[in-house]
Amino acid sequence: MSDQAQSNLPGFLGVIDQAISRIESALLAVGVLLMAANTIANVIGRFVLGNSIFFSEELNRILIILITFAGISYAARHGRHIRMSAIYDGLSPGYRKILMVLISLVTAIFLFLLCYYSINYIETQASRGRVLPALQIPVWVILVWVPVGFFMTGTQYLLTAIKNLTAPDIYLSTHMLEGYEEDEIEV
Repeated sequence: MSDQAQSNLPGFLGVIDQAISRIESALLAVGVLLMAANTIANVIGRFVLGNSIFFSEELNRILIILITFAGISYAARHGRHIRMSAIYDGLSPGYRKILMVLISLVTAIFLFLLCYYSINYIETQASRGRVLPALQIPVWVILVWVPVGFFMTGTQYLLTAIKNLTAPDIYLSTHMLEGYEEDEIEV
């Protein structure tokens, strides 16, 4: 299933799933394109014009944070996070389904907790008033992507738990059936 295709979750859950998919896609596309353009412009400036762009490193740092935290949600959507499955693989399908729901719910809880703590961290940074040296942007502004990414990823895992509770098959994500590379099927 492509990112822009219709969600296979029912009702309002499908709307949430599709909205997150569009946000992930936009953030990743814009982030990667801006990072490439900034890096190319900096190289041209340095080697052709003899001067680097003074804010290039800071801009790339901002974009790396954006791409990283949008990317964790994207990876969760496509079932691409690292799995340690030795015990899981030895279980019967019924127990694997129960364990997948449990894993998804616990992961969602931890991600929402990390979202909460990252918001507190951003509030602390905002109260300090620090700014980036070249761009003069408050440091807290570049960290906004951290709780956004944690929230979107937590939502993906929560939707995965719901998908596993409502569907007969076992899903690694809302769109990815369990299995290995040769037999993974996107629906």
